[in-house]
Amino acid sequence: MSQINTQHNTIELLKTLIAFDTTSRESNLGMIEYMRDHLQSLGIAARLSYDADRRKANLFATIGDPQARGIVLCGHTDVVPVDGQAWDTDPFVAHIADGRIYGRGAVDMKGFIAASLASLPDFLAGPLRQPLHLGFTYDEEIGCIGVRTLIEDLQQAGIKPAGCFVGEPTRMQVMTGHKGMRVTRCRVHGLEAHSSMAPEAVNAIEYAGRMIERIRQVAGRIRTEGPFDPAYKIAHTTLQTGIIHGGTAANIVPRDCEFVFDCRTLPQNQSDELIEQIEAYADELRAEMRKISAQADISFETIANAAPLDTEDDAPITYLGRALARNNLVGRVSFATDAGWLQQAGIPCVVVGPGDIEVAHKPNEFIEISQLEECLGFIGRLRERMAQEVLLP
Repeated sequence: MSQINTQHNTIELLKTLIAFDTTSRESNLGMIEYMRDHLQSLGIAARLSYDADRRKANLFATIGDPQARGIVLCGHTDVVPVDGQAWDTDPFVAHIADGRIYGRGAVDMKGFIAASLASLPDFLAGPLRQPLHLGFTYDEEIGCIGVRTLIEDLQQAGIKPAGCFVGEPTRMQVMTGHKGMRVTRCRVHGLEAHSSMAPEAVNAIEYAGRMIERIRQVAGRIRTEGPFDPAYKIAHTTLQTGIIHGGTAANIVPRDCEFVFDCRTLPQNQSDELIEQIEAYADELRAEMRKISAQADISFETIANAAPLDTEDDAPITYLGRALARNNLVGRVSFATDAGWLQQAGIPCVVVGPGDIEVAHKPNEFIEISQLEECLGFIGRLRERMAQEVLLP
């Protein structure tokens, strides 16, 4: 297929994919089933792996022998909400202007998915020396959840890919690492009373405040002492509290308070160790609280957890990505992706995809058509190489 036709098909597919409201709180089955049917029309079978409620699914498909060690093009289907954002156009209707395609998910990351789908006829045109896999996941935006279901499905099916390109927006520069993400909810349960009797109560907000201050102190120590990795824009692990709720009235000592904090770890920092430090301080506070009320408590719940990515700059998948991108530069990004869990499952990964993360999650999100062209060039060179040799054993 000519490059012009492939570019046209990419744009048309992207317009269709944007029209599916795959905000993480919604089902993604409409988009998944559309892609499944599209693949079926090309003679490509797809396997779906569902969440517990069967409202969402991953899609995995292969050109070639699915049991052979192939190369994966991976992207997530979910998008972030548009609530409260001032869009100039309908976020779920693609708008093309000034060499850009606007719409929710255009850059993060339906553009990459559209380019992958549009390139398939070229992969089908001749034999490949190793398989091409497609892996499209759900719920990446809320903690890289779907990819873990996908990994379980592949392991059960005995599918062991040789490498993976995760197409998050990097302006087609190869990224060999990213931070991990751990989001934790802390619930503080105290003892309520009339505010005039405060010494006989356990103020949940005040104890939550002490917990938050300890989290801030841990973050400050890391900011000063490291470890550091200058390849990241923020060169150290970070912690911050983003949400807090508690209390019912000014004249009632609050019984309950909960807050959510976020930990973004360098690959050499383990989030488990940081959470253990915070939980140890909670043990001290809990003992103090229970001197007044035996029912007082502080509990923790992990609500999102994405593994960090740490691929060697001289790894075969990195060399291949740099050759296909025609760019010897490598970097690292602070945002989390599905690549971390894929790498932990034994699938070598780098992150490389079209567009700029700076416009993701914002109103009037867009992807430049020139970036889609670069992505199609990357995928086209992958096809040419895969027709000639086994790229990753």
